[in-house]
Amino acid sequence: MTEPEVVWPRCGDVGRAGGHLEAVRVESAAYSSPRNRLRLVIAILESRADRASEHICDRLRERADWTERTDDVRPAADGGGTYYRTEGAELRSFDDLHIELERPADAFDGDPDLLVFASRHSGDTGALLTGHFTGNFGAAEFGGEPDALAEAAPDALARLLAAFDEYAPEGYEVGMEGTHHGPTDVGCPSLFAELGSGDEQWDDPAGADAVARAILDLRGVDPHRDRQVVGFGGNHYAPRFERIVRETGWAVGHVAPDWALEAMGHPTAHRAVLERAFEASEAEIALLDGEWPVLEETLTDLDCRIVSETWLREVDERPLELVDAVESALGTVDDGIRFGDRLAASVAVVELPAELVGTAQGIDPDRVRSIVEEHTVAFATENGGSRVGSRAAIPVADDDVVESETTERGIGSSESRTAIVEALADVLESKYETVRVDDDAVVAEETAFDPALARQIGVPEGPKFGTLADGDPVTVDGETVSPERVRTERTRRFPI
Repeated sequence: MTEPEVVWPRCGDVGRAGGHLEAVRVESAAYSSPRNRLRLVIAILESRADRASEHICDRLRERADWTERTDDVRPAADGGGTYYRTEGAELRSFDDLHIELERPADAFDGDPDLLVFASRHSGDTGALLTGHFTGNFGAAEFGGEPDALAEAAPDALARLLAAFDEYAPEGYEVGMEGTHHGPTDVGCPSLFAELGSGDEQWDDPAGADAVARAILDLRGVDPHRDRQVVGFGGNHYAPRFERIVRETGWAVGHVAPDWALEAMGHPTAHRAVLERAFEASEAEIALLDGEWPVLEETLTDLDCRIVSETWLREVDERPLELVDAVESALGTVDDGIRFGDRLAASVAVVELPAELVGTAQGIDPDRVRSIVEEHTVAFATENGGSRVGSRAAIPVADDDVVESETTERGIGSSESRTAIVEALADVLESKYETVRVDDDAVVAEETAFDPALARQIGVPEGPKFGTLADGDPVTVDGETVSPERVRTERTRRFPI
């Protein structure tokens, strides 16, 4: 079956569609798929000024079947001389530190899709495998140009972290960092793959081998994916943004940590580098860590949407046009809208039977949420997202869609809503003796303890009320009172 195309709206269009949800058709009726690309070639860069880089690249040469070649045109100090090719990768060596290089991609044959800097990581962070992009949001203290950013490779970084997880030796942590240092002009999307954080790790064969294997795993990986964000704020080691990479379908491009934003200065005076962060990340959505009101205002002026971590998690890989339509008609994720399991070309907003939903949640809230998730595209929540609300967006069959028709009960027949009502009625069966679904209501009947009857025959309020309610007899003034004597048949109707 041909997969439907996923449409990526412009930054200014995401979450801003208008009109009635009932009239919306979403061409993307499935989760987005990775880009279809031919096998990609990666450039791997070794710095002879970095012994960890040399160690990693020694392991790379051992790990793959390389063909040794000679470049007599380019100086050996600048990537020429002896270099290596294997399927999907080329490895060249430079005398200078990585951060001092300019357009190193030009040294490689053809146009590499991705350049990976095999590098050391320095810091008081113990045994650590890490990756990051390069650039300066302010001054260029460690290579590159000021207020300049290299092309990021968000999908490749996500894949690198996954490979680090797989290959990291015992005792090593895995993480990602914010954007920092040079180079700022690489010539293609790039990232640093680092072994850290000191002499012991730089000389560790197992650590170097783990980085080498992870780099080789990047062969054939697209630098980008269909949904990417730029990060601002937070710690240098970017825990919020790492969570997004690891736990959602979104990739993260450039990240400007707290210190980088402070070094940048007033956002309105540095609009160019902010715009470059989105351009170099192929992203139009921002996620912030912390309170940055002036930055938020500037990003809004740049027509880029700022979203929450909750939004990214809830949207995940769902078709963005569908998300756009749901938020326009039902409400926003940040206001409590949550997505169900259903995807549909057309959806309708319906009112759920509030009394039935509330009673069922009092019996089994987890089951109620599962029921609503199973049958809806999205639904409202209350109490900070912990309880199902009274409105939902449900799938509508194509032949039920009426142009421009709007109704709170949906358009045409509503099999999904009927299924929800019937499933909620099943939940009531654990509390009520009989439950049936009529045309206009769910009717539940039970025989229950009646406090008024108990008082009439002299049962004092207190523990004996509880005993009778539990179905056990009590003794009052020497007389046994059975629970059957104080029960009354009750009927409850839940309008649907």
